[in-house]
Amino acid sequence: MRKELMVGVMASALVLAACEEGREREQAGTLIGAAAGALLGSAVSDSAVLVAVGAVAGAYLGGQLGRKLDERDRQYMQTTTQNSLTKAPAGQTSRWANPDSGNSGTITPQKTFKNAEGQDCREFQQSVTVSGQTETGYGTACRQPDGTWRVVKG
Repeated sequence: MRKELMVGVMASALVLAACEEGREREQAGTLIGAAAGALLGSAVSDSAVLVAVGAVAGAYLGGQLGRKLDERDRQYMQTTTQNSLTKAPAGQTSRWANPDSGNSGTITPQKTFKNAEGQDCREFQQSVTVSGQTETGYGTACRQPDGTWRVVKG
C-alpha cells in the first residue's frame, strides 16, 4: 500500500512540478514531496515521529525528482503512460527515454475493471530512472470523460 500511495503522490508531484521552471520546480517538488511523505507516514502509523520522518524523506525525494526530471522527461512519461493505459494489453511494458537527459521509465498496465461510478480503470506498475537510480511503484488510474487517464490510487 505504501508503494501505491507514493507512486500516485509522486505522479501528482511531477504533474504539478511540470508547471514550474528551474528553482521553482525543485521547490514545488520539495513541498509536494513533504506533504506526500507526511501522508505516507500517517498511513503507516499514528506516531508523530513517523509523520515527521515521512515529511523530511518526502521533501528530499520530491525535490530531487522535481529538479532532475525536465519538461521533456515529463512529456515522454505522460505520453507513454496515456498510450499504454489506453492501448496496451495487461502485462505489456511500454518504455520511454529522453536521449538528452538520460532519464527513462516504464509502465506496465495490469487488469482493467469498472469502478463504482462505471469508469474504466486499470492497475499499473510504473518505474522512473533518474541519474541511474530507479524507483518503482504501483497504482490505479481511471479514464476520464475526455479519454485521458488520471491516477486515483497510488
